[in-house]
Amino acid sequence: MRWLHLTVLGMALVGPAHSEDIMDVLRRSQDQRLDALKPAQDAQRAQTVRATFEKLFQALKPEVTVEFRVVSGPIIAETLRGDVIVANESLADMPEGERAFIIAHELGHVSEGHWAQMGRVYQRWVPGEVTQDKTDPVAAMLGLEASGLAHRQEYAADAFALQALARLGWSVDVALSAFLRQGVQHDTATHPGTRKRIASLRAAQAGTSLADAAEAK
Repeated sequence: MRWLHLTVLGMALVGPAHSEDIMDVLRRSQDQRLDALKPAQDAQRAQTVRATFEKLFQALKPEVTVEFRVVSGPIIAETLRGDVIVANESLADMPEGERAFIIAHELGHVSEGHWAQMGRVYQRWVPGEVTQDKTDPVAAMLGLEASGLAHRQEYAADAFALQALARLGWSVDVALSAFLRQGVQHDTATHPGTRKRIASLRAAQAGTSLADAAEAK
């Protein structure tokens, strides 16, 4: 889930309208991202991706409402606005287990209520109407707290996806293959690096804490 790309420092670029609160600003940013995404170009590949989502949803039966869109372009998979999962049609070219892990990870963000969690952090730092005199002084500390939460949410979504794979008969090796297919990634503001996420998955499989795994290099 990469919605955290909108930081307080970037709000001036978004241009909050009069009387918008921070959640209004964040929702508007998410809507703009959704509007910019292009639908899948290949109907057969789109159906393959959608079928995997439906298989997961039927198996897991999460008590959430989810909109699922198959798109084209550079995006792999992402959760926007807390309840919209977008997945690239190119996922159809992956083995089904890897595709299922990626989609289940995004479903984990929805099921665990990560959008609302992050929203509460933003609201605590930027209460009421969004104005530059409010956002500038807290930008650094808000960014630090939001980044830490985003990393924890990624670990949680990975663990959710691992449980989904187990329910459908796939092993953790499928998840590891999905990571390695994308190449080794380093830490970003929104995502822990690949090695940390793999260590976290192995910890979840072994029943140890994600906090311990997050310290692995």
